[in-house]
Amino acid sequence: MIAPDRLSELSAGQKRRKLALTFGELERDIAGIAEKGTEYNFPSMTRREYTKAVTQVVLGDPKLPADCAEELAGLLSDENFDERRVCNLARNALLSIIGTFPAEWDLVVAPHSNEKTTVEKRKFFPGVSVYAEDIRSPFNLGSIFRTAEAMGCESVFISPHCTDPSQSKAVRSSMGCIETLGYTRCSLDEIPGGSEIFVLETGGIPIQEFKFPERGTVVIGSEELGVSPEALSKAGGRIVTIPMTGLKASLNVGVAFGILMQYWTDFLRSR
Repeated sequence: MIAPDRLSELSAGQKRRKLALTFGELERDIAGIAEKGTEYNFPSMTRREYTKAVTQVVLGDPKLPADCAEELAGLLSDENFDERRVCNLARNALLSIIGTFPAEWDLVVAPHSNEKTTVEKRKFFPGVSVYAEDIRSPFNLGSIFRTAEAMGCESVFISPHCTDPSQSKAVRSSMGCIETLGYTRCSLDEIPGGSEIFVLETGGIPIQEFKFPERGTVVIGSEELGVSPEALSKAGGRIVTIPMTGLKASLNVGVAFGILMQYWTDFLRSR
């Protein structure tokens, strides 16, 4: 990390970029998720002191919006100094000035403080699985894993042509859930027996009327083509549809999967 007084030697653009990176590293350190080698290590100041010092540099930026400057100044003077909120506000203000906006996988999301259970003891609905068929976007795939873990899927299956879950954007948008859940890459024919297969697609039974299985695998299709004819055949007409009223009548595949899982788990809890 750069010394606060050295920042004045940088040009305005370099200074903003360096500060934005610095606040991101500080925020990850505060959240306890700093990557190896990026932990706070400035020797002459505590992290709290350093955060205040670099925030003062930001307050001197002539392009900082007045409302943002006022809020930052207020946070600095608060006796209950919230380091992480200051870093988040300063970083996003700088990115806005630069003209760069963070993607979902760039957001600093800390693990919940009550995460005390081990992966082996995580709760899930036995036999509830999802098959991601030819999902091309690593962001969407990571989102599917995140939802699957949160909503209690036991297993995640991905098709041979699905994007690689180890791709960095998939890993970051999953918030660690790819590692927690694991996955099996397989064809539709290799989905374990005993699991009722159904698909999420247009033209089927409205989700509020669909009879969900107690144990089953939902197939969610690619962003461009939806589920394949082979998946529709495997499902044997078991198609669930989310009714929509908008002009576009289109949902992101990760969002649609989240809606489906809420209905499915509500059904399972009612049983």
